[in-house]
Amino acid sequence: MMDLRKNKDFVYEQVAQAASQAGRQVSDISIVAVTKYVDSHIAEQLVDLGVKHIGENRVDKFLDKYQALKGKDVTWHLIGSLQRRKVKDIINYVDYFHALDSVKLAAEIQKRADHTIKCFLQVNVSGEESKHGFAPEQVNEALEELASFDKLEIVGLMTMAPIDADEQELDEIFRQTNALRQELKERKIKNMPFDDLSMGMSRDFPIAISNGSTFVRIGTSFFKE
Repeated sequence: MMDLRKNKDFVYEQVAQAASQAGRQVSDISIVAVTKYVDSHIAEQLVDLGVKHIGENRVDKFLDKYQALKGKDVTWHLIGSLQRRKVKDIINYVDYFHALDSVKLAAEIQKRADHTIKCFLQVNVSGEESKHGFAPEQVNEALEELASFDKLEIVGLMTMAPIDADEQELDEIFRQTNALRQELKERKIKNMPFDDLSMGMSRDFPIAISNGSTFVRIGTSFFKE
């Protein structure tokens, strides 16, 4: 039987340990509990245990959880790809959107949002054909086009590593992503602070934290039997 409190405490201990090993403050790292495999009741239990950040990758599941947890102190993260036709259904419930992968999508968010949406620019550092996102060499052109969108705040970069990447590959992908973020941050672009990095999941978050991640997206580790 799943012991949610025990799992939650273990995840937080592991993140704290990874932060310590990287010489970082654990307070600088936000743990996003990805609840796509559980129902709203389990998600609510997690929130009652002190989890502040809830992430979903599908619009329907996000809206189900949002309605069920109304009134709770939750920061809401949409972490999956978003079709432009669905932006109007969800964007005004979102605090952080982790998968901004095209200028056309940004334009639709600008059109539909009634508050500033904190967005991560998704970058495909690994070059995987199956991954969404901007290639690193496309970022500068994209930022020029995004500059006029005042309903979007580009808080940082998000990347995903290949599922079969070894530790050395993970380290290199995350290191390159952080280097690009630092380069963009130094440019001090309006509405684009680039303070944050969304990278690292249950299997690889310690390596992501060692390379500067500030948001880790953890699902399966919370829900082990």
